[in-house]
Amino acid sequence: MGEINIHSMALERYPVSIMKDRRRKEAVEQAARSIFSFCALIAFLGVLFITLYMMISGVPALLQVGLKELLLGRVWAPVGPDPEFGIFYIILTSLAGTGLALVIGVPAGILAAVFLAEVAGRPLAEIMRTAVELLACIPSVIYGLLGIYLLNPLIYRLELKLFAGSETHRFTGGANLLSASLVLAVMILPTVINISEAAIRAVGPEIRAASFALGASRMQTVFKSVLPAAKPGIVTAVVLGMGRALGEAFAITLVSGGSVNVPLPFHSVRFLTTAIVSEMGYAQGLHRQVLFTIGLVLFLFVMGANMALTRILKRGADLYG
Repeated sequence: MGEINIHSMALERYPVSIMKDRRRKEAVEQAARSIFSFCALIAFLGVLFITLYMMISGVPALLQVGLKELLLGRVWAPVGPDPEFGIFYIILTSLAGTGLALVIGVPAGILAAVFLAEVAGRPLAEIMRTAVELLACIPSVIYGLLGIYLLNPLIYRLELKLFAGSETHRFTGGANLLSASLVLAVMILPTVINISEAAIRAVGPEIRAASFALGASRMQTVFKSVLPAAKPGIVTAVVLGMGRALGEAFAITLVSGGSVNVPLPFHSVRFLTTAIVSEMGYAQGLHRQVLFTIGLVLFLFVMGANMALTRILKRGADLYG
């Protein structure tokens, strides 16, 4: 009888312990869900407040100067008896510089990612991966200093050879759009390489096996099967790299020359970011407000470019992937 009572008591307590464990798990899951929701809310509110602040700070000067004069004006002379605030060439410079940086940096970054993920052995890949991570840790001002002392003299030599005897070209000493684009191309490499490599490694082995079974070589498998399958991750790498290039200021301030000109490779130029950084310290009144408007233009431009590029590349991935 004693053994029967013990067993019956154990059976009665067993469901109670199960219920307690279930309630504990539900409480933990609910707490985790609340924490995650709170973090997501903070991120959303951060973007919302930044957008509102840029709108409040940038719209008044836009209304005062005029949308057409600001965006299509070709003269930037904010200081003087008759100030002008045209940023058309500055916008074109940001477009041209970022585009050239992507043309140089994205193919190099994707090919480097292919090398790390598909070609290099493990010891070499670890060394190269460490070097890429160190490249990402270098402060942007260091890139600018290296550009001044290493890149600009080389570009200036090229400039002297190309425009020898020219009476119209204004020599830049190597501080021009080409130098700025090369610096930006190097700066986006870590982002493009790391994300592209992760996307390539995430491709399932069955895709490679199917390609090999059809008689494809290793390189044909990589470029015809693996890379198309990794397009979503590569799209992310390109978008983030573009955002890095558009938002960079300190490095290109040192190597771009700082003049407002037509964005040609050997012209001294000024980007949207460098216009804000170089003039915010002394700007006053309407000039200062216009700099906030430039920040608003840059903010909207980055958002629009990210969404447009993502849609275009994903559409290509759907069509050819």
